[in-house]
Amino acid sequence: MKDEQPLSEKMYQYLAEDEDARVCKDIPGDACDEQPKAFMLHLWSLTLTKLGDSLVSARLVLPWLLSATGAPVFFISMLVPLRESLSLLPQLFIAQKMRERPLRKWFWVAGSLGQAFALLAMVVGIFLLEGSAFGWWIVGWLALFSLARGICSVASKDVLGKTISKTRRGRLTGLAASTAGLMTLATALVIILAPDVEGSNLLFVLLLGGAALLWVLAAFSYAMIPEVPGATSGGGNAISEAIKSLRLLWTDKTFGHFVATRALLVSTAFSIPYIVVLIQRQSENDGVAGLGGLLLASGLAGMLAGRFWGKWSDKASHHVMAAAALMGVVVMALTLAVDSFAADSLAWLPVGGGLIFLAAVAHHGARVGRKTYLVDMATQDNRAQLTAVSNTVIGVLLLLGMLLGALDSWLGTHSVLWLLIVVGLVAALRAMRLPKVTE
Repeated sequence: MKDEQPLSEKMYQYLAEDEDARVCKDIPGDACDEQPKAFMLHLWSLTLTKLGDSLVSARLVLPWLLSATGAPVFFISMLVPLRESLSLLPQLFIAQKMRERPLRKWFWVAGSLGQAFALLAMVVGIFLLEGSAFGWWIVGWLALFSLARGICSVASKDVLGKTISKTRRGRLTGLAASTAGLMTLATALVIILAPDVEGSNLLFVLLLGGAALLWVLAAFSYAMIPEVPGATSGGGNAISEAIKSLRLLWTDKTFGHFVATRALLVSTAFSIPYIVVLIQRQSENDGVAGLGGLLLASGLAGMLAGRFWGKWSDKASHHVMAAAALMGVVVMALTLAVDSFAADSLAWLPVGGGLIFLAAVAHHGARVGRKTYLVDMATQDNRAQLTAVSNTVIGVLLLLGMLLGALDSWLGTHSVLWLLIVVGLVAALRAMRLPKVTE
């Protein structure tokens, strides 16, 4: 009689749509048999952290928290640039140290625990500080949170490339986004339906504390991934090796083309806060229910779009990047049209909420597509290095993105969105010209 299959293998076959559970492209032979277990542990860890990201969003939850505690607007404008750039800029140096260790999953575990610690420190500040002091407290711990996240980013792509086969990686990322989106949806409904939430500080304590617990659980899950040892050559001096790595932007034409395309894809991320600004100008709902409504749109987008983008990425991730860029362009154009000719309708949930939903779907597509493309393009030996170079360049660009705030003050929000429309169109054209790397 045939032996009963383990639960992890059954779930893998269903979720990855892999009947024999043995599609093993571009991974070590020793990792093939362990792929079902690795897939499920990756999925669980990524789902927990993606849900945590939603609960402590620098675009949504942290600004609400600072506003509720009376922190100056100056601190709110710092959140997104710090959150995004500090998680990317140090990665080139981290990657060199990571290459000295044959097992990289422990870097991810350490980074996950570091993020949990930073969030718990923020919770302490809610009880003890207010105003400017609280603003500096949150910004400081957000910096640590972002640095820890940068460690996880480099490690995750390297471990993913060693444990999960090509044609399954995009599916994994998409499934995690969809599952986390469903959980975010449930959380948003609880917030919206919570009767008379007067003490909003309690809500933020629960959100930040709950997210910290999610990162701790994710660390334990990730520690159990059956990772095979990787190459350790090229560790060297972190600074000198980092400088040498930047040469890849010119010497590896495909990689350089990808980084330029990814840089242009930030239009899908930058556009969302400015769309929210236009909606908020027409909306009278700025309380906790408003926070729940935005979380609802974000969660719904992740739940519905994640698996679709993921499966498409496994076939042609460069097409996913192009489609996401074009979708972002269409959403920005629709927003400008509505704001110009029927601005009051932005306060209507089906219109304003629909635009945020579509913008979030486009952003999910850009993220899934470019992550899958990078992992598939790289090899086991250079994946961490390419990830770090790419993320460092994007980190610098994100800091420059703070200049969009100056453009907004000078020429208005419409001018920012028009600029991002042009950037998005160029991104779509460049993405279509990228070579296919899936097979």
